[in-house]
Amino acid sequence: MKVYTLHKKQKLPISRAQAWAFLSDPKNLKTITPDYMGFDILSGADRPMFAGQIIQYIVTPIWGIKTKWVTEITHVVNDDYFVDEQRFGPYALWHHKHFIKEIDGGIEMEDLIDYKVPFGILGQLVHPILVKPKLEEIFNYRTIKLEELFGKF
Repeated sequence: MKVYTLHKKQKLPISRAQAWAFLSDPKNLKTITPDYMGFDILSGADRPMFAGQIIQYIVTPIWGIKTKWVTEITHVVNDDYFVDEQRFGPYALWHHKHFIKEIDGGIEMEDLIDYKVPFGILGQLVHPILVKPKLEEIFNYRTIKLEELFGKF
């Protein structure tokens, strides 16, 4: 049972309040997700983020296969961090921590994702050639979109 970690940091020239307002609104996830993923929120994004919130999405991560993804927001500290965990979806485990830290001239966002791929040894074999590159691509897209929205640091 291999658990992988993806760790990303990004600096943006915005206030902590601006970053929190954008990142804590589940509807904005579509804005920072590549269009080819076919990301659509089905339910749960109709109010500000809170611990216990269940959000249901449809995503098309690979080969046009639509997948339902259900996440729970398990922890929220306003203007500081939140955690989302997959309850149902494409991963055997998905635990995503989002941190916002004030720095000179703006904020630093940090994403820490611990995840496990399904299908045992087969999933582990596919991870380096399919799953890991796809996650890197998605988070690189997010970096670019956030810079387009808020400017480069």
